[in-house]
Amino acid sequence: MRSVGVIVEYNPFHNGHLYHLQQSVSITGADAVVAVMSGSFLQRGEPAMFSKRARTEMALAGGCDLVIELPVAYSTQAAEWFAYGAVSILQATGIVNALCFGSEDGDLHSLRAIASCLAREPEAFRLMLREELGRGASYPSAYSHAVRQYMETIGERQAASLPLARPNNTLGLHYLLALERIGSSIEPYTIIREKAEYNQSTITDRHIASATAIRSVISGGGGLEQIAGVIPRSTADIISRELAAGREPLSWDNFYPKLLHQLLSHSAGQLRSYYEMSEGLEHRLLQALPAIEKPSFEALITAVKTRRYTRTKLQRVLLSVLLNHQREQLAPELLTSGVDYIRVLGFSAKGRKLLKQMKKTASVPVLLSAARNQGQHRYLELDVRASAVYELAYPDAGPQQLFRDYYEPPVML
Repeated sequence: MRSVGVIVEYNPFHNGHLYHLQQSVSITGADAVVAVMSGSFLQRGEPAMFSKRARTEMALAGGCDLVIELPVAYSTQAAEWFAYGAVSILQATGIVNALCFGSEDGDLHSLRAIASCLAREPEAFRLMLREELGRGASYPSAYSHAVRQYMETIGERQAASLPLARPNNTLGLHYLLALERIGSSIEPYTIIREKAEYNQSTITDRHIASATAIRSVISGGGGLEQIAGVIPRSTADIISRELAAGREPLSWDNFYPKLLHQLLSHSAGQLRSYYEMSEGLEHRLLQALPAIEKPSFEALITAVKTRRYTRTKLQRVLLSVLLNHQREQLAPELLTSGVDYIRVLGFSAKGRKLLKQMKKTASVPVLLSAARNQGQHRYLELDVRASAVYELAYPDAGPQQLFRDYYEPPVML
């Protein structure tokens, strides 16, 4: 059975995702789809709007056959580690033949050329990157400029012209870099993102909208009828069920009191121990708090944000504080070793066959139960704790809800 891998968040699953799945199967000739999906917290340093279990259901109803969790150690990272963790999981399954990702330009040739040149990070490129960072640019901006400069230097003008500042192009490059660095035989494919930009905040098409625009409608109190045309009926049904059960859409606002407690109860020295807390950011955060008239997550971000400290960077740092992610837990040498388990979130009937095959081919243990594997895998406990913090945002969350990872089996379609 030929399988294509996709790396997703589905926050929530919409028609653009459905199109991506359909095209992925079509252009790769795949018989099944394996999705590596972020859990409770996402790549931009945000909580998912709906639980990972609800989003797993959306994924299976939309056409995925096997859904695997991307651990929080990778799911909340910048593009490089996010991509590396997800690709290493696809590689570890032993059943994935292809990887298909969306990009703004669909220029796989240029992306592969850049990845081939930068997989080992030549010294000349590292110097260009340091120079850009020294000018005060954010890391994504500095990286994009350094790539263009380096590719021009070596005569790769077509690749140099690719706009890496566009988020899906950037993620696509890092997927390819990860494939190169782990020596994977998984064949990459890309499709052009259609009709809605990654962070487009309004719905401008009858059938396709960005997840950002859809979340904006939901968080603004808009009814499902306002987004009915841009999400599958299955997604609408799952959202309706979640809302009826009192599981409201979550955002950073739901976690701000807990975050504020963490910030107020820590000294600058203690904050410095958290992952990605650097360059005196701990002092900037503590100095900003007394000046905020109406405390809120948005007010804190506004007070601290600069050209270098982008919103996404700050959200990731603050998430480390919220989840108590210490610097040594996510050291580069540990991240480079990849995930030492595969956590299955859900599967279809076809996925059950894939799961049976994967148990024979996987290079790491395949887990269907977190409870049976307590203390055996370094990042699994971080996932269980992150899920418990996520569930704490719901009113009247009891032990069964806080530790759903221990009590609930994978979703079966």
